[in-house]
Amino acid sequence: MARKRTGSGRIDELLLEILAENSRTPNTRLSQRLGLSESAVRRRISNLVSSGRIRRFTVEVDDSNTSSAITWVSVNPAVPTRQVTEKMRPMKGVEAIYETAGQYDVAVVVKCANIVAVNATIEGIRRVEGVISTNTTMILSTIR
Repeated sequence: MARKRTGSGRIDELLLEILAENSRTPNTRLSQRLGLSESAVRRRISNLVSSGRIRRFTVEVDDSNTSSAITWVSVNPAVPTRQVTEKMRPMKGVEAIYETAGQYDVAVVVKCANIVAVNATIEGIRRVEGVISTNTTMILSTIR
């Protein structure tokens, strides 16, 4: 059953949208945009962090001089997919890991300083126990 959004829930969603666009937006500006007091904004942010809805605040870096790829991974059915992805998490260059449905079990986004480093990360992924095969697509440009 879908949960009905309360007025408070809509405000939190708008707050999250603003912070996702720029997590450094000052609380004074957030309070103006949301029609709340600054203390209410701080309390909402604190509650979103405490509940785990906000996991971290990040910095977006201009990575136009980096090399990126998406590596699709097939996992041996006898090995739990989560076990395979946990071994990939600490690898240098692994930016995101998604468990997927369809032809491949996992999609790994790799971002490194250059193509040589991307290749080294992909080679590491191929060596993970439980990986049957990979199919890599190089990213030429990022639109969003």
